[in-house]
Amino acid sequence: MFCKPKFVMAQKKASVSEEDYLERIYELIQSKGYARAVDIAEALGTSQSSVTSMVQRMAKGGLVNYEKYRGLTLTAAGKTVAEKIQIRHKILIRFLSLIGVSQKTQERDIEGLEHHLSAETIEALKNLTMFLEKQEEILLQLQTTGKREPAGKQGMGVGTN
Repeated sequence: MFCKPKFVMAQKKASVSEEDYLERIYELIQSKGYARAVDIAEALGTSQSSVTSMVQRMAKGGLVNYEKYRGLTLTAAGKTVAEKIQIRHKILIRFLSLIGVSQKTQERDIEGLEHHLSAETIEALKNLTMFLEKQEEILLQLQTTGKREPAGKQGMGVGTN
């Protein structure tokens, strides 16, 4: 007797907006122990009604557990996505700090980068960061080069924004 195969629908990749929400929800839960729509709205600089709409959509997508007028929690799938986002974020901070990018610029750039880099690229940046952290001479050269000329103008024809 054969069992019918079970087909499990693959979880669709979270959108950039969903990733932003998951990241903030994860951070709020880590720092406060809970996340409410009002807290998420404040953290993201958006309206509470926008948060409610997104949270309801994410609940239907299996990323959060949501009950009206209560806090929300991440599902196992939502927590996995949020943790991956946190790891990407930390790798990018380490790398950009290592090469002398200011914290203000990092904050702006990471928000644009973290959702668009492939797992392969993030892994390569992590490996490069770990390598560079062990290369004191190279780090010294990077730090001194960055201090001689404004960032983005070290002979590569790259302008600043």
